Amino acid sequence: MLLTLDEKDLRRIIKGEDLFRRINRYRLLDEIQNKLDFVLALTVENFLECRLKTLMFNTCMAKSIHHARMLIRQRYIRVGRQVGASRLQKHIHFSLTSLFGGGCPGRVKRKNQKSAAKKAAEPKQ
Repeated sequence: MLLTLDEKDLRRIIKGEDLFRRINRYRLLDEIQNKLDFVLALTVENFLECRLKTLMFNTCMAKSIHHARMLIRQRYIRVGRQVGASRLQKHIHFSLTSLFGGGCPGRVKRKNQKSAAKKAAEPKQ
């Protein structure tokens, strides 16, 4: 619809700026590509590539897409300071309280540490 309007039309200018602001927020296009032709060239793959679980899989933080989804759901991932989802790839890290981010050890590791401590405490004969 925006392409059918005149380039100087106020609706085209305002709605076009809103559209490009949303697209830039989702990191679908670069700021250089602010033209309607580039918007029409977007595909489903462009949207899928900027999802958090895809970014985690591509940066080898997760073994698979399913594993990435589980890490996000179990709140092992933080983006910047927030635990959750975002699209900024350089700010994706493991949560500080998670097992991967240096938090407390899991159930099996605690059990192994406890048994190792018992063996060390036993007197040798």
